[in-house]
Amino acid sequence: MRLHSAPKSGNGYKVRLLLGLMGEGVEVIDYNTRGGETHSPGFLGNVNPDGRVPVLELDDGTTLPESGAIMLFFAEGTPYLPGDRVERAQIFRWMFFEQYSLLLYLSRPRLWKMWEVEITEVREAQLAEIFEQGYRALGVMERHLEGREFFVGERPTVADVALYAYPRVCDEGGYELGDYPNVRAWLERVEALPGYVPPPGRA
Repeated sequence: MRLHSAPKSGNGYKVRLLLGLMGEGVEVIDYNTRGGETHSPGFLGNVNPDGRVPVLELDDGTTLPESGAIMLFFAEGTPYLPGDRVERAQIFRWMFFEQYSLLLYLSRPRLWKMWEVEITEVREAQLAEIFEQGYRALGVMERHLEGREFFVGERPTVADVALYAYPRVCDEGGYELGDYPNVRAWLERVEALPGYVPPPGRA
């Protein structure tokens, strides 16, 4: 199997983190997304017509885009995706939250800094709204983690992996976690797990 990804992709990192925690590995093919490699005719035609990474390529050539789908594929039948129906639903709940309430707001400021996007007056106003919503999402996590070590059940699941990636590097976009002690403690618990893989460029 091969994982089509990008060196600084948070979504690609989630997959690599899960594989590390599970003690598994795949061949990784990295693309220069800023340079447009994922929008080349070859990539669009053979890997993902949406022009995004990560994409898991199975041994038979089947391609599976979207980090959540890839993580669920690998987690099936392992403790990272329990068989209990309610627990699984709770895991999906947090994975959906991550995609629609967390990633959108924590990733954008970091991406703009990485790509050296000019911060115009319009973007400055956009950033204010982005940070407001990002901190709101972090507040949801902070409250949920009160008295809990992990997001679902008593041990880490794929929900924790999905939620971990962007808060771990959110300082690269200007976020501060000083007011979120439960989130910071949870990040440290994830980092202490056997097989933990740090984000690219972060030890």
